[in-house]
This record gives sequence, structure tokens and C-alpha cells, in this order.
Amino acid sequence: MPIDPARAFVPVRIAVLTVSDTRTLAEDRSGDTLVALLSEAGHVLADRALLPDDVAAIVGRLHGWIDDPAIDCILTTGGTGVTGRDVTPEAVERVADKMIPGFGELFRWLSYAKIGTSTVQSRACACVSRGTYVFALPGSTGAVRDGWEGILASQLDSRHTPCNFVELMPRLREH
Repeated sequence: MPIDPARAFVPVRIAVLTVSDTRTLAEDRSGDTLVALLSEAGHVLADRALLPDDVAAIVGRLHGWIDDPAIDCILTTGGTGVTGRDVTPEAVERVADKMIPGFGELFRWLSYAKIGTSTVQSRACACVSRGTYVFALPGSTGAVRDGWEGILASQLDSRHTPCNFVELMPRLREH
């Protein structure tokens, strides 16, 4: 989609949360990939954390960031599969004011071209919560890259036309 050079680029302040029972921050390649991609795009890494697959812990961290006026957007990686320990979508649903179903739908459509029907095992999702965007991506570096390059890079770019998530940020708290 086209970039309008007449529009100013607006850096988004993004927090990155990795959800994993097995990784540490030192081993977090998916989180590292997200940080590199958002930084290369000109956005600001506002905070970063790694938590186990625990709904209460994830909800608590999300609420903390949602309430932080220095954070516009949260990107999570991991915990979006279908196993018993995969609980990130449940945490996102608990904090959501409005779900953004098109994000998960488009993510799975893009993934289908690469992994075929295995994409049905992804529960990638997104929401708006009290004026903050939350996007939940799978835990693989490939899925993180696909989600960023296929959706988030353009939707988090204020110059993207015909519309983007950044231009809506001032209106997210409207009633």
C-alpha cells in the first residue's frame, strides 16, 4: 500500500512482551526480532519483559503498560497456540475494550501462503484497551516477521494510506 510522503512520520512508543515458559530474555530471538524491526522502522521501544504462560501475570503486565501514558502500543510474542499452556489470547481478551478481529484474520491469511493449513493453529489476535493497541503474535521468529512485515509495519506507519492505526490513536478514548 502507498506511503504518502506529504504526511509526517509519527514514532509509536511500543512495549514488547514475550510469553514463554522456556526462554529467558537472553534467549528471546522473537522478542529481539520485534525490537529490531520496530527500531528500524523508527519507533521507540518503551519497555520490554518476558513472562511465563500465566493469564494473571500477562493481564497484570498488560494493564500496567495500558495505564502507562508513555506506551501507545503493546506487541506480544508467544502463547498463541492451542496447547493448554497457550493463554495469551485469553489475557488479551480480558483487557480488551474492543477486539480487532481483522488482525488475526489477516495474519492467518498471510501465514497460509507459507505454512498452509497449519495456520489454523494460530490464535494471533489484537485489541484496543483504554486507548492502547495490543497485538498478540505467535512465538516463532518467522511469524513475528510475517506479522510485522505483512501488517504492523504499514498499520503503525502514520504515512500509510488510505488509513492506519496511528492516525486513530487520538480518537481511541472517545465515548
